[in-house]
Amino acid sequence: MMRPDTLVDDNAPWQQRKSAQMRVRILEATVDCLVEKGYAGLSTNEIVQRTGVSRGAMHHHFPNRMALVGAVIEYTLYQRMHRFLEGYYDVLKRSKKQKRFFVVATEMHWQNVQSREFAAYLELAMAARTDDELNEFMAPAVKKFDKVWQDEMKRSFPEWEARWAELQVASDFAMAAHMGLLMSQQMFGERRTRKVKDQIATAVSDIYKKEGVD
Repeated sequence: MMRPDTLVDDNAPWQQRKSAQMRVRILEATVDCLVEKGYAGLSTNEIVQRTGVSRGAMHHHFPNRMALVGAVIEYTLYQRMHRFLEGYYDVLKRSKKQKRFFVVATEMHWQNVQSREFAAYLELAMAARTDDELNEFMAPAVKKFDKVWQDEMKRSFPEWEARWAELQVASDFAMAAHMGLLMSQQMFGERRTRKVKDQIATAVSDIYKKEGVD
């Protein structure tokens, strides 16, 4: 599958691998910073302190805060896509019973929105509502990712392509519902959250049936 250029290619020359490893180290620290301190607490100085890299190395990869933000938006989005597919295939492989794909996909998506990468993305998305400079990075990046995500799903699951318009309705519903549940689970508590999560899975199944997807 398509992977972000920030991940390390083991077949690349040593110097290129070293540079890629440094980028990943910086981006991982940025994800942690966003989760722990939010967008307001993110700065290149903070990441230098967290990683122990030199300021020169930091500025070589990311000359300013917005360059770092642009890279971490892409990093978190592509990492989520990669882990979704990995988790999906792993569950199908380990499952003793043949599960319908939408059951597995809905559960994998719920796990996905609880990841630290999604928490970092959510911090950026919320901040972009009132920060015009950040929104200039977020809006095109998210639209680009949505297209890449759809293209990747079609490539990974060619049997879905003919009915993609119908599948997209259920996928969009699950995304919107899971995001709402994620924001509400502290108020709901574990039992209510689990019941709502199960109801979302049922609703996704009903959408598939309504749209005539097997």
